[in-house]
Amino acid sequence: MDYRKLGNSGTIVSELTLGTMTFGAEADEATSHRILDTFFEHGGTFVDTADVYSAGTSESIIGRWLAEHPTERGQVVLATKGRFPMGEGPNDLGLSRRHLAAALDASLTRLGVDHVDLYQMHAWDALTPLDETLRFLDDAVTAGKIGYYGFSNYLGWQLTKAVHRANALHLAPPVTLQPQYSLLVRDIEHEIVPAALDASIGLLPWSPLGGGWLTGKYKRDEAPTGASRLGENPTRGMEAWEARNRDERTWTILDAVQAAARDHDATASQVAIAWLLAQPAVTSVILGARTVDQLVDNLGASSVDLGEADVQRLSDASAPQVDEYPYGRAGVQQRHRKVEGGR
Repeated sequence: MDYRKLGNSGTIVSELTLGTMTFGAEADEATSHRILDTFFEHGGTFVDTADVYSAGTSESIIGRWLAEHPTERGQVVLATKGRFPMGEGPNDLGLSRRHLAAALDASLTRLGVDHVDLYQMHAWDALTPLDETLRFLDDAVTAGKIGYYGFSNYLGWQLTKAVHRANALHLAPPVTLQPQYSLLVRDIEHEIVPAALDASIGLLPWSPLGGGWLTGKYKRDEAPTGASRLGENPTRGMEAWEARNRDERTWTILDAVQAAARDHDATASQVAIAWLLAQPAVTSVILGARTVDQLVDNLGASSVDLGEADVQRLSDASAPQVDEYPYGRAGVQQRHRKVEGGR
């Protein structure tokens, strides 16, 4: 396992993060604890959760594991999120000072800690003034309840606005952004990745395997069955079976991933994660696992060195489909500039 800086902070984290959305839902407590054991045995240190994962159960499971593992508790870099409702009432959601204060305290209680290393805003809140959110986060840093803060699912302009408002108000700056990012979902490269690079914000990609598609377990025109996310729910979210099965781009990407896997004696999952680790601004890739075996396979991505040629081949095969303008050829040509005769 290699290690990287947590965005623009001085804290060091493992390049692979244990995502715990499965805890209390797809993995019971005993399985979840074995997954945590395995992650740390392989050199992992960065654990990501959220208050809404299994309605707080994920945080509670992690909290009980930390209490039983004092050595790992001293090494773990712990991240959680707040924004979505955990109960009833118009103020029990959003990024207001009122809601975040209650949400953070509740998360600390469930986790059994007096602070978290990274507190993330789970999504943009169009109703709450941005300054109110940023001032709360700065106060939480000063109070020692959080080490740093970041965002999740923000657009490029939202991230840039938050960075500049924090600077203008002389508040603690954000250090990370957690977006969906994979070989199948690359549209963040148009605006969000450049915004993150401009502000030295570290990316923490979620769903690196495209909801299971990039594992190679799904076959063209064969509807999934059995104990998998799409086998249990073929219409699930963005990764729904029918739409991706119809899209020829899906199978072009999967063919390229399988070819690279054969060349590197690796699994398709490891290749897909290794490609992400090679992308600009990526700090750590979030792994979500139902079982220990799934986690061990994914952790193997740290040992896969694709090389520039295979990274480029995968990038070419998965290039986002865009119109000519503003992200296609016409827009790129308009923005392009270099010194004539220079380097």
